[in-house]
Amino acid sequence: MASSMGGMFPGQQPPGPHPPAGVPGPLAGPPGSRAPNSTLVDDLEASFEACFASLVSQDYVNGTDQEEIRTGVDQCIQKFLDVARQTECFFLQKRLQLSVQKPEQVEKEDISELRNELQRKDMLIQKHLTKLHHWQQVLEDISVQHKKPTELPQGPLAFLEQASANLPAPVKPN
Repeated sequence: MASSMGGMFPGQQPPGPHPPAGVPGPLAGPPGSRAPNSTLVDDLEASFEACFASLVSQDYVNGTDQEEIRTGVDQCIQKFLDVARQTECFFLQKRLQLSVQKPEQVEKEDISELRNELQRKDMLIQKHLTKLHHWQQVLEDISVQHKKPTELPQGPLAFLEQASANLPAPVKPN
């Protein structure tokens, strides 16, 4: 797989036909946008660092022109997004090459992803079943507590009869 990542890392050329010298390849950005020995990963890292640097730069902290600050930050973010799109394009091209050259590998990855998703959903179902059993038990406990008072005698004097049953018997004086 390392050989299929050609052009992504220093010192490697992408496999297949190479464009003539001076003609940008499909992954190259606008002319002059990349250093001669830099890679997409280097460019992505540099543009990401530039985004943060532009936010904490002393020029921007001490600057008073908010429009200038906004423009500088927007340019850094736009460059980062452009390089991120180029990187995504690179990986999509490699994925396309892999699907053409080794379609069984793509199917294996899809099957693996589906198995992981099924396992995740089974765990979620078990979690919900556990909660369901817990709440069913709570409801049973509540219904049992409500049934106990109905087993006591009913009637207008039932409460007094129950209360008097709990009183100690009167002591007879001798």
